[in-house]
Amino acid sequence: MKALIALEDGTIFEGRSFTGRGEAVGEIVFNTSMSGYQEILTDPSYTGQIVTMTYPLIGNYGVNPDDMESLSIHPKAFLVKEYQGHPSNFRSTRPLADFLKEFDVLGVEGFDTRALVRHIRTAGAMKGVVSTEDLDPDSLVERASQWPGLVGQDMVKLVSCSEPYTWGNDKPLSGASLPPDLSDSALKIVAFDFGIKFNQIRIFEKRGCRVQVVPATTDAQTVLGLEPDGIFLSNGPGDPEGVEGVVHTVRELIGKKPIFGICLGHQILGLAYGGSTYKLKFGHRGGNQPVKDLQTGKVEITSQNHGFCVDMTSLDPTQVELTHINLNDNSCEGMRHRVHPAFSVQYHPEHAPGPHDAEYLFDRFIDLIKEQS
Repeated sequence: MKALIALEDGTIFEGRSFTGRGEAVGEIVFNTSMSGYQEILTDPSYTGQIVTMTYPLIGNYGVNPDDMESLSIHPKAFLVKEYQGHPSNFRSTRPLADFLKEFDVLGVEGFDTRALVRHIRTAGAMKGVVSTEDLDPDSLVERASQWPGLVGQDMVKLVSCSEPYTWGNDKPLSGASLPPDLSDSALKIVAFDFGIKFNQIRIFEKRGCRVQVVPATTDAQTVLGLEPDGIFLSNGPGDPEGVEGVVHTVRELIGKKPIFGICLGHQILGLAYGGSTYKLKFGHRGGNQPVKDLQTGKVEITSQNHGFCVDMTSLDPTQVELTHINLNDNSCEGMRHRVHPAFSVQYHPEHAPGPHDAEYLFDRFIDLIKEQS
């Protein structure tokens, strides 16, 4: 079935749908990972976006229930060069197309994804429409340009949980139920759900921590009332400056308990320090981003998914120290507070689907908690 991809600047690509009829409006971005498409699709950080995969063959190992990073698919559409509808993998339970159809997400193949990615790298990430319904290029371009975009929008409210939950048996547990097989002496982590990925909770659990996940709108007094040993600020979608109320809450928590933030949580922590953020030209998305830890001198290959970045020049260097940089563009990838027990990174150390180089950051957080106890 014919599908058109229209960008706000008038660029048009013609492909074909492998999921039937559909339409999507969003910010068109690209991911350079060679595998892990299921984890990408279930990452809440992609809310409001249309994802293009740079690796040409997608779908060859199918999907399975164990690789879910949330309960649903979050990109509005999924664009690939070539879809493989007959997966060959012992873990596969169904084809990718069936997975997309379950969540009414449009999948499109059969066009030059390399040309689209090169265009985005030159012109920047931009608004777009993908459709099998409206095949008028002028109409699609106009609709793309009229979409408000992500800047200034609160996308977190679309993905954050509505009620607190804990974790056990590798799945969310409702309410305040405690996870099984953990002693009362285990460290308790309160995790803000800005769009949390399940593997972040799994890694804490494997380290013997009890994790209480709370909605993004939870106030500081409620969090402290849970008596956590540490506070975790998760990843999430969109513009950190558009998230309502959270910066004030995090500012109240700084210095009260050790804090670890990643991705959107890192950006919100930067705003809470009194800094600002800016939008990257085309973002960092993929499993091959080189990051240097300035404290150790080591370089790690990281998984990333963000379109905004903390502006380190907006922060007081006597209070906040730059700890990690991206070796492609020297942008901020990590920072720590010099006075209070708080640090954060821009990338995804939970490595779902990989790489595993940055998992040590969870150990660093646990060590920080023990130092403060």
